[in-house]
Amino acid sequence: MMLKKQYIALFPALVMVGCTSQQAMQETNKPVRQGNVEITQTQTIQVKPTPMPVVTPPVAKPSYNSFYDWKSDFSMRAIASGNDAATVRRLLDSAYLNQQVISLDSGQPEFSKMPWEYVDSAVSDGRVSTGKRKFAEQRAYLSQLESQYGVSAEIVAAIWGMESSYGVVTGNSSLPSSLGSLAYDGRRQEFAETQLLSLATLLQRGDVSWSQLEGSWAGGMGQTQFIPATWLKHGVDGDGDGHRNPWATGDALASTANYLSNSGWVRGLAPFYEATVPTSFDYSTVGSKQSAARWAAMGVDTIADVSLDANTEMELWLPAGKDGPVLLLSPNFDVIKVYNNSSSYALGVSLLGKAITGQGGLQKSWPRYERPLSTTQVRSLQQRLTSAGYDTKGADGIVGTNTRMAFQRWQGDNGQTPDGFITQRSASSLASW
Repeated sequence: MMLKKQYIALFPALVMVGCTSQQAMQETNKPVRQGNVEITQTQTIQVKPTPMPVVTPPVAKPSYNSFYDWKSDFSMRAIASGNDAATVRRLLDSAYLNQQVISLDSGQPEFSKMPWEYVDSAVSDGRVSTGKRKFAEQRAYLSQLESQYGVSAEIVAAIWGMESSYGVVTGNSSLPSSLGSLAYDGRRQEFAETQLLSLATLLQRGDVSWSQLEGSWAGGMGQTQFIPATWLKHGVDGDGDGHRNPWATGDALASTANYLSNSGWVRGLAPFYEATVPTSFDYSTVGSKQSAARWAAMGVDTIADVSLDANTEMELWLPAGKDGPVLLLSPNFDVIKVYNNSSSYALGVSLLGKAITGQGGLQKSWPRYERPLSTTQVRSLQQRLTSAGYDTKGADGIVGTNTRMAFQRWQGDNGQTPDGFITQRSASSLASW
């Protein structure tokens, strides 16, 4: 993706919109090819506000002696805040304390997953073969949605496959009980109470029937697993029957396209582009966001011929370190994460979309010989990094952005390639276990 430096100043800035209340539409002039990449000279973004219903949760209290006490208090607060009394009471009457939900919400896996484990699951033979059949069945409708909302048809289909196995597994947990249990536990009380009030509104509006109150333990509903507040804002009547039903295929797919569009999706831009870096590459830039022109100037080159605006902000991501795939992430990669704030999830969705439309996957193989740290080991690593002056912003046993960045800085100061990839091998000289 080499770009001559004298061209860099010629391109105006691209304004990216990443808000769930905005819709982005782009106009692009004829591209100019530079090396492996066509660089577009101009690109403009028009922003249109999307009206969103407001759900105001009652002021939450921190803890209760019993689930019954929480239900009584929440009912009073919800009704006092102007919510329909009959709906609130009926909804809470069906709610019971589900300890399994609380355990699932607070539990941590013993070992973190390596990125290829998540990807292997996302593009399993069964998920891909079913996806190809479902995509063929819905091709005309998905193409219509792509034309209307700008979101790639294969991405909508892939989210459908990831969230519910194409509508087959939508969850069998009681939504009032799951959300009530999360609210009573207190860790995510405001979130759960907001979802309950949104669910009450959906029941009154007719999007959800009283016989349809089953979903995931975390509150996801229907074929693309919207939580109630998000469906309230972004759900649309895709099949034209006068209702917005998350369990209806047409409505679920259209609402997913609408949600991604409102979250800033840029038409015609892939979520990621596989790339290569030169042998002299400065790995301290991994994880940063730079313009496409800047990455090109540093020698980052896409494997396939692509068309990019020179000022499109891209992030360089090495999901498995220097020995694994090199990916340039576009703003659309972050948009996918509104569904699940996980880079592995967004990569899984992107690769599943490619697979069900017959496109190839990643060309660079994964370093499957690497082994992850346990949760206890990660916590120890975080403590040691922070003590050494590389603040991880806490020691929760989860490898997040702050931990990776701290480890990357430590690597650069201690003779390792600073790719930020934490494994038993790369962390062994820092932590003892």
